[in-house]
Amino acid sequence: METISIINAADHVDEQVKIGVWLSNKRSSGKIAFLQLRDGTATFQGVALKNELGEPAFTQLSDLAQETSLWVTGTIHADARSPFGYELAISQFEVVGTSHDYPITPKDHGIDFLLDHRHLWLRSSRPNAIMRIRNEVIRAVYEFFNDRGFIKIDAPILTGSAPEGTTELFKTDYFGQDAYLSQSSQLYGEAAAMAFGKIFTFGPTFRAEKSKTRRHLTEFWQLEPEMAWMHQDESLEVQEQLVAYLVQAVIDHCPHELAVLDRDVATLQKYTKLPFPRISYDDAITLLQANGFDVDWGVDFGSPEETFLAEHFDQPVFVLNYPKAIKAFYMQAHPTRGDVVIAADLLAPEGYGEIIGGSERSTDYAYLKERLLASGQDLQDYEWYLDLRKYGSVPHSGFGMGLERFLAWITLQDHVRETIPFPRMLHRIYP
Repeated sequence: METISIINAADHVDEQVKIGVWLSNKRSSGKIAFLQLRDGTATFQGVALKNELGEPAFTQLSDLAQETSLWVTGTIHADARSPFGYELAISQFEVVGTSHDYPITPKDHGIDFLLDHRHLWLRSSRPNAIMRIRNEVIRAVYEFFNDRGFIKIDAPILTGSAPEGTTELFKTDYFGQDAYLSQSSQLYGEAAAMAFGKIFTFGPTFRAEKSKTRRHLTEFWQLEPEMAWMHQDESLEVQEQLVAYLVQAVIDHCPHELAVLDRDVATLQKYTKLPFPRISYDDAITLLQANGFDVDWGVDFGSPEETFLAEHFDQPVFVLNYPKAIKAFYMQAHPTRGDVVIAADLLAPEGYGEIIGGSERSTDYAYLKERLLASGQDLQDYEWYLDLRKYGSVPHSGFGMGLERFLAWITLQDHVRETIPFPRMLHRIYP
């Protein structure tokens, strides 16, 4: 008799198998018990008959509490009525670990309660489905970039300077010196792109923002590609291809998880159709004003504006060429206008806002030095970065995509924190 995982049930129809499981739910009619069993790979139903198990064993099985762990032995049967397609006819079992008063019962719980018990909530169907989709997106990210000749680079998490200001950085003591948790790998990525051509970084990012919006986290994972010999229009093509690729990967490999989350696949399929629409910041302002928004040229868009623009196109939409005053120092100046930079944000529909921000990077040493001084930065902290413009600089572009924001959109979650796998002690910053 083979020990298997539930996910491989299709390969063992009409065979007797043994599976290590947890009991997630049950119901009994007195002569037959229906058990919802999970093993970490999938969930399916186990069926136990009183006249086959015998009354003592049947009573013991029927009395087991939620989240009891056990070995079950039985025969796999195909079942068209089951969402999973298979079930187990249980012939015997062995309790491994008992469970008492499991706090997350099959009823509605408030989000604060679930967050306080996230170490257990992860076992429930919805967060479990989100984590499986997260895993698929990560797998597909590596596949996408590896297939296109990118090199994965790991940038430092602890940095000795605060490249975009200290107000949004976590400060720590590094053996008597100030150090900060990184809020971006971009500048390191640019250095790596000058060595390898096309690179990507993918790792934890930290923002010391006490934001009360649903869109922000103090800790998240960020994908940041940097590409030498590439202008912004080419970078936009990479960005939309990436989004379409990741969405299609989830559709192809996570159908059960999408069903658990009630995510409409037909809606997701729309987001794989390329190219995505593009609109300039200037035209976006005109469109917003024509539809009753009180916005002036030069302001950054908030959630209502981003939501309207994406819903207007019913697709992810690129907003191009933002005002220089509201964008970072390293963005390439527009060739014919001094008031905008060559940058773009990709806005997701369904109210999720910006999922990618990117730009062409400036190659002008004097311009970058001027911008750094104007923003109050210490040039000594950027000597290495300015060196990249002294020794064979080339046109290059890059972008950043927050994994949790992307997942919140794909899985249609109310809050990005629901896509974080484990507890954060300060999660109540985000009500």
